[in-house]
Amino acid sequence: MRPSREMDIAGPVPYMPHLLIIVSSTDSARFEYLKHVFASQRAFTKATVEVIFDRRAGERRQLGKPVALERRRRERRMRDVSKDLAVFGWAVVRR
Repeated sequence: MRPSREMDIAGPVPYMPHLLIIVSSTDSARFEYLKHVFASQRAFTKATVEVIFDRRAGERRQLGKPVALERRRRERRMRDVSKDLAVFGWAVVRR
């Protein structure tokens, strides 16, 4: 019997949450390492784990400028990863 895509040598692959690993934009060595580690593991696919560089450049909205109509329903970022990026050089968030 041919094993299904969900089967691993040890048995079925457990449910994996969708994770986004954000690496400091100044740490290309860590970025390459994490991309390699997660690409080489069968249980981790692009659908479950994605490694990206931190692309934030700051707030786009001018803070002192009043807005006629607030279109944002809520803050897009669920948690601030700035401290993790500064201390560890990377952060993990659930999608």
